[in-house]
Order: sequence, then structure tokens, then C-alpha cells
Amino acid sequence: MAFTVSLTGKTAIITGSNSGIGLGVARQLAAAGADVVLNSFTDRPEDHALAADIAAEFGVTARYIRADMSKGEDCRALITQAGRCDILVNNAGIQHVAPIDEFPVEKWDAVIAINLSSAFHTTAVALPMMRAAGWGRVINIASAHGLTASPYKSAYVAAKHGIVGMTKVVALETAEEPITCNAICPGYVLTPLVEAQIPDTMAKYNMSRDEVIKKVMLERQPSREFATVGQLGDTTVFLCSDAAAQITGIALSVDGGWTAM
Repeated sequence: MAFTVSLTGKTAIITGSNSGIGLGVARQLAAAGADVVLNSFTDRPEDHALAADIAAEFGVTARYIRADMSKGEDCRALITQAGRCDILVNNAGIQHVAPIDEFPVEKWDAVIAINLSSAFHTTAVALPMMRAAGWGRVINIASAHGLTASPYKSAYVAAKHGIVGMTKVVALETAEEPITCNAICPGYVLTPLVEAQIPDTMAKYNMSRDEVIKKVMLERQPSREFATVGQLGDTTVFLCSDAAAQITGIALSVDGGWTAM
């Protein structure tokens, strides 16, 4: 029997969703019938066109709302402006790489604000809506770096460990309600941003595309394969299903075995 999930009548808000993982998650939620709210810090015609395309393709309501996830008031206003939130996917994130003694303070503050604090703000506003509706799902897109570490990524690793910890807290605070909170911890995902890095890396190491992917980019991912945005979207849809009603407070790795080592 095929496993199907219907999210018709639910509204999903996905932060940082005008490209990459966030957009992939939004598309899979829409494919399952959820109305979706896309978000990023820009407000371009193409951002709104993405929402229009999803609405047309999947027959759902789709909107784009600009909000800067580095600002707590914007995070909270995003949820308020959406008006309803049954499914909250905290996906917005940035990265900066530097030794800790050279790490710019402003970059630290930005990474923590966007990757961690934004999820606190959105969740705080979304939970009362979920309680009023009698159902809810909070899904935090963390990282393999929420469970392990790499050098030169102090802010990112700290934020992703923090989001895994906050996931557990929210799960415990909602444990007796029809609301769950889980984290998805991807390894390397083939996004447009990662795809754009491949030619330069090929040139740097004088390697073929396949060699660069397997020997350089996926050195720590035992499967030697990227996860896809579609797989992360499907994982999100599963966590929204009735089958996952008793799954809460977990950090679900989608990392090709990275954190098994």
C-alpha cells in the first residue's frame, strides 16, 4: 500500500524559502495539499512569482511575505501577517567560515540571529495558533553540524546545536498536546548554491566533477551522495503525517551516514 499524506486545510510557513532547501520543502508540502507561505529578506517580483507558480501547479494558496530573519520583530510579524500557522518550518540560515580568534563579531551575531534566534521568535508566535487550531507541527532544519562539529564554523555549529536543543524543549512543552517539534539534520544537500561551487572546486583541485564531489565535497558523507531538496521535503511531509504523531523531540539525520562515524 502506498504511503500518502494529505495536508489539505493546513497552512505551512517556511522561512528562507525562495531557493534551495526551503523552496524544496515548500513544494513538497504544497504537493501534499498544504497552503504555503514563502519567505526571505528580499521583496522582488520573482519572489512573488515563485508563490504564484506553486499555487498554479499544486492548486493551493501560496503567498510570499518578506521578513528579515535577523530581526526578532520581523520574525514575529511574519507569523502574525500570515494569520495562521499549522506547520512551521524554521529553515532560514547563513554561514561564515573563519578561525574563532578571527571570527568577525558581526558575522557571529548574524549567524546566531538568523540560524537560531529566528526560530525562537517564530515558534513563540506560532504555538498559540497551533493550540487554538488543536494541531501543529514545528520542524527545524538543523544540520549534521547540530550533532557534530567542524573547524572554522563556530557560529554555525553553535547555532545548529542550539536549534537541536530548543527542539527538545519545545517537544517537552507540547508533549501532552497534538503538537510535535522535531529537527531534521541534513548533511550536504545539492542546492543551487552548492552546485555553483562545483566548477571552482574542480579548477582548484584539478579534478573531474565526480572526483570533486566524492573526494572533496562529500569527504565526510559516507554515502558519497548528496541529499536532495526533494528528500528533505518528503521527510518534512512525513513528520507532518499522522504516522509521525508520536515522533517528537528528535534530531533526524539525513546525512548519508555522516553522524554514524
